[in-house]
Amino acid sequence: MSKILVTGGAGFIGSHTCVELLNAGYEIVVVDNLYNSSEKSLDRVRELTGKDFAFYPFDIRDKENMQKIFDDHKIDACIHFAGLKAVGESCQKPLEYYDNNIGGTLALCEVMRNNGCKKIVFSSSATVYGTNNVSPLKESMKTGGTTNPYGTTKYMIEIILDDFHKGDSEWAVTLLRYFNPIGAHKSGRIGENPNGIPNNLMPYITQVAIGKLPCLNVFGDDYNTHDGTGVRDYIHVVDLALGHVKAVEKILKDEPKVNVYNLGTGNGYSVLDIVKAFEQASGQKINYKIAPRRPGDLDTCYSDASKALNELGWKAERDLLEMCEDSWRWQSNNPNGFDD
Repeated sequence: MSKILVTGGAGFIGSHTCVELLNAGYEIVVVDNLYNSSEKSLDRVRELTGKDFAFYPFDIRDKENMQKIFDDHKIDACIHFAGLKAVGESCQKPLEYYDNNIGGTLALCEVMRNNGCKKIVFSSSATVYGTNNVSPLKESMKTGGTTNPYGTTKYMIEIILDDFHKGDSEWAVTLLRYFNPIGAHKSGRIGENPNGIPNNLMPYITQVAIGKLPCLNVFGDDYNTHDGTGVRDYIHVVDLALGHVKAVEKILKDEPKVNVYNLGTGNGYSVLDIVKAFEQASGQKINYKIAPRRPGDLDTCYSDASKALNELGWKAERDLLEMCEDSWRWQSNNPNGFDD
């Protein structure tokens, strides 16, 4: 079976994708510098699948160390998750974000090319659509106009990888634009485990529910939406992981080209929709207060995911209630994340 290099494989989406790749019969090799993740997540991936795999605690910018991976393994394709990912932090630390996300991708691709591996599935984001497109967002829409360095790194890497294929037609590139992943593996053994105060809505809600945080700030209640709070396309992380398995399957068998897919549900839910669904799923009351809007936040952002259905045979199956139940199971079983 094919062997897949997973960069950032110890992270939230990475670890769930490792489980689904192993379950689908692929061999994996994981590289992760553990800057924002825990090696314990990989122990739990082994536990959930009953399968072992190699792990390298390297930074992908370190080309000498990355070469060791290719010396040890014949890699057929790479899924590239590794990157810094907090929007707010990227505005304070743009140099670190450009160096890590773009520098890391260039170093990775150089080592891949030197070893004759030119198939990459890239973890992109709906942020590349910027602020000028109207939802539902389609892959054919103009990208750019990003509002923060995190989003700009994703936009730039998409252009860079597209240029690789233009310059060398052996490069096969799949760009997966994620919407808002939440939920966790059904077992409650792996999930989102942010360092410090969470940047994302769901881990914030779950930490309010277990009493680690006092109250959820809802940023803005005067948006042009059904209840005034921002609407986003929330997708179960296991559905997202299965989208990567489908993308790998396609990139391994097709002629090399550049493919772009939205991975979302196509449904928009507001912040208060999520709060209510979570209260229903968990039986916990979530304290929240309305706070001022954050700069750069849009009223509405959701996907048209029909291209992924037509070309990958993939669609999101899990509904909002299941996303909330699974997030709560993970958090309530692991109040301190992987430190429990």
